[in-house]
Amino acid sequence: MSTIQDRMKSLSCCGDTASLRSAVGALCAEFGKVMTIDVLTMAEAEKHWALCFLRLESAAQEDRLMSACGVPRFGEDLLMIVDLARAPSHAGPVSLPGS
Repeated sequence: MSTIQDRMKSLSCCGDTASLRSAVGALCAEFGKVMTIDVLTMAEAEKHWALCFLRLESAAQEDRLMSACGVPRFGEDLLMIVDLARAPSHAGPVSLPGS
């Protein structure tokens, strides 16, 4: 049986925001009813992250999630930052005209 920390690490394998939203929802549902999940993605050079802003039904449920997973609060939301594994590119080298 995997721990919560193992499951949090496994979120980085999600291939798109829909699957990430589903996986985050399933993980957080263990702590209470998930009311909202918003996922924003960011990229810089070779690094990709997803910022998952979420709310649970009660503050007590959010407190349990924060304690168990080390998830911080960002304003009214909880913020789960996921370091996304970048899928290998299948594109070949780019040839520019005149080169």
